Amino acid sequence: MGWWLLGAGLLLCLLLRSALRSPAPPLALPTLHGRTAIVTGGSSGIGEAVARELARCGARVVLATRNALRGEAAARRIRRDTGNPQVLFMPLDLSSLHSVHTFATAFLQQEPHLHLLINNAGVSAGGTTEDGFSLPFQVNYLGHFLLTQLLLQRLQSSAPSRVVIVASSAHCAGRLRMAELGRPPPGPFSAFQDYCDSKLANVLHARQLAAHLQGTGVTAYAVHPGGCCGSDVKQYVYGGWAWAWWCITDTQRISLEIMTLQPRCEDVETAEGVALTVTGVAQVKIMTEKELLAVACEQFLGKNVQDVKNVVLQTLEGHLRSILGTLTVEQIYQDRDQFAKLVREVAAPDVGRMGIEILSFTIKDVYDKVDYLSSLGKTQTAAVRRDADIGVAEAERDAGIREAECKKEMLDVKFMADTKIADSKRAFELQKAAFTEEVNIKTAEAQLAYELQSAREQQKIRQEEIEIEVVQRKKQIDVEEKEIIRKEKELIATVKRPAEAEAYRIQQIAEGEKVRQVLLAQAEAEKIRKIGEAEAFVIEAIGMAEAERMKLKAEALQSYGEAAQLALVLDALPEIAAKVAAPLSRVDEIVVLSGESSNVTSEVNRLLAEIPASVRAITGVDLTKIPLIQKATGAQA
Repeated sequence: MGWWLLGAGLLLCLLLRSALRSPAPPLALPTLHGRTAIVTGGSSGIGEAVARELARCGARVVLATRNALRGEAAARRIRRDTGNPQVLFMPLDLSSLHSVHTFATAFLQQEPHLHLLINNAGVSAGGTTEDGFSLPFQVNYLGHFLLTQLLLQRLQSSAPSRVVIVASSAHCAGRLRMAELGRPPPGPFSAFQDYCDSKLANVLHARQLAAHLQGTGVTAYAVHPGGCCGSDVKQYVYGGWAWAWWCITDTQRISLEIMTLQPRCEDVETAEGVALTVTGVAQVKIMTEKELLAVACEQFLGKNVQDVKNVVLQTLEGHLRSILGTLTVEQIYQDRDQFAKLVREVAAPDVGRMGIEILSFTIKDVYDKVDYLSSLGKTQTAAVRRDADIGVAEAERDAGIREAECKKEMLDVKFMADTKIADSKRAFELQKAAFTEEVNIKTAEAQLAYELQSAREQQKIRQEEIEIEVVQRKKQIDVEEKEIIRKEKELIATVKRPAEAEAYRIQQIAEGEKVRQVLLAQAEAEKIRKIGEAEAFVIEAIGMAEAERMKLKAEALQSYGEAAQLALVLDALPEIAAKVAAPLSRVDEIVVLSGESSNVTSEVNRLLAEIPASVRAITGVDLTKIPLIQKATGAQA
């Protein structure tokens, strides 16, 4: 008999559970397009069901709830289930009268109409609000009363409209004591009595409101929802255990383990238009905070781990693609940590609204198909090698400088030692110099004469080369000026001003060329001077080591006599003249240019006519046999 009773009880429980959870039969839905409704407590239970049906009828629905995460999640679910995009969430905490005022102000500013106000939110737990009233009385009645009064004018302007107050048959047990209104009643069942009193106040409010608004187009109703399976509030348990009724309580599991994702974006164009492929590794998990866990359960309860991974992976890849399009290749490649941090910061709010936490996100690899990144690497490698070569060169330079300084110090010491040795040997050398004096004098004279003669010849040769260059430049200038004059005379009869402009241009070019040549000559002279200074420094260093010997040469030269020196110079003069004239023998033509007011050409011609005779009288060399001189003097004749 006991088993039959147990079986009948279980069957009754199953039938009751099925009846409570089975949806009501479908009814013909009215059309509510263009109408606006407010549903308090619309994130779960009866409120969510009412809001869903209103949205399915086409109404614009505002979910007024306290919890922002649950309110947003409920709005998303209703939009998804009904296909109505006009379902939105606005924060409203009925346990705070200030929050009620804030909500009403925001709604009146945002929405021009209100056709349906459903005061659905309610609580049964005891407590006291920040305004000093009992929690059930303020949430169930007083907050709704204030909200209705604040929105009443908008309801009247949008008539026909209505106010629906969700009451309960528990109002029959309610008792309103005006002296203790709004305060928890005494007794062992004060919380339940407080709930019954608030529902009685709801019914009285609906009756008074209906009477007050009669004839305005606004109607008021108090409804008893009947028996239902609770408020659809779920109990979440993690890291522990809880009781569950077999065949009655519905239990589901969701994994809280860390999930490893590998987002991959192929051929995504960066800000510079370079297509990159980026792969990463992300560690994510479902958060265990109660509110966030509830959001995650609403999103993923009943789905396996792979489904959760796919949703989060698509979100990460979407943000990864959007961020890639705003960065350059250099920013992505050179600072991967900053790039990964940016992806985490941008993706964290979206996945957080799904109850998912990003524990870590790193960039695994970045590559492209056009070798752009390898080119960047080559550039950096070349820069490093260049810096290394520069460092080696600088080190070698410093080492060379130090080595030269050491050698100089060594040579200075050696020079001082050699000088002392020379001083010690000088007495002996002086004694030996008595019978070798004549030989030494002759040798010194010959050496000195050779060096002096060589230096003079080099100096004269260089001077002649400079003069030849000057003559060539002057001749070139003269030719250009004559060409300008010729063109000027040729074109003056036809187009005078273009010819003058052309002549001016040519003149400016000639002047520029002349200045350039002068600057080149000055640079060459400066070069020669620098070389001469360097050679002088070398000669001075050698001369210091041979000071004593040069002194003897100088004394011998002084004793030799000016007449003998002059004879040597005259003997060598023909050879000098021949060497001086040698470059001229290889010149086919010298052109001298001068302006209209310049007498350079006449002076050059006069010099060419006088020089051969003077040179022949002094040196015996006949310059008229040189083809260039013959051509110049012939042209003059």
